[in-house]
Amino acid sequence: MIRNKLDVYFIMGSQNSPNPLETLEQALKAGITCFQLREKGEGCLEGAAYGAFALACQQLCQRYDVPFIVNDDVALALKIEADGIRLGQDDMAITTFRALASNKIVGVSVHTMDELKQAIESGAEYAGIGPVFPTKSKPDAKRSAGFHLLQAARHAYPNFPIVTIGGIDECNAQLVQANGADGVAVISVICENTDITKTIQLLRGEKENGVK
Repeated sequence: MIRNKLDVYFIMGSQNSPNPLETLEQALKAGITCFQLREKGEGCLEGAAYGAFALACQQLCQRYDVPFIVNDDVALALKIEADGIRLGQDDMAITTFRALASNKIVGVSVHTMDELKQAIESGAEYAGIGPVFPTKSKPDAKRSAGFHLLQAARHAYPNFPIVTIGGIDECNAQLVQANGADGVAVISVICENTDITKTIQLLRGEKENGVK
């Protein structure tokens, strides 16, 4: 079940780290539970270099038995047989994607209860809600919404998998989960941290000895 894989949902593109593959492997070793490739923005890879990078990330995820999700890029997800796709509100409809690949994980970013309802009815396996806090990782991010939507979503759909994104770090991750999230999606807190193992332990609510 994807709900069991949302605890620490790591999102990264090649532009987010000076050594992205090294960062990803360190994060996998440290215990991330899902990885989403998001190759967007200034300096992002294109063409053959993009495809090679995606395959390298996928192979690392397979080695550690962690789901490999592609952000938005349906063609790439289908070509390399990714475990799943994350679709935005302006991307391909879930039902259309399902017609192309019925066995893939589908996640959807939502910003309203109506969007969440539609995603669930269309067959999404999980939803991403955010930004919960202000974020610097996405220049085009919507205004932070706090916990209002998260709390409403959890109340309306108590068993539906939800991951939250936006300004989440070691200090507030447990607060986010206490307000209804199954997990936290993060970029910079891992990519910009010198002690990835400790960071992921804290995101998971573990002490340095690995005990909750």
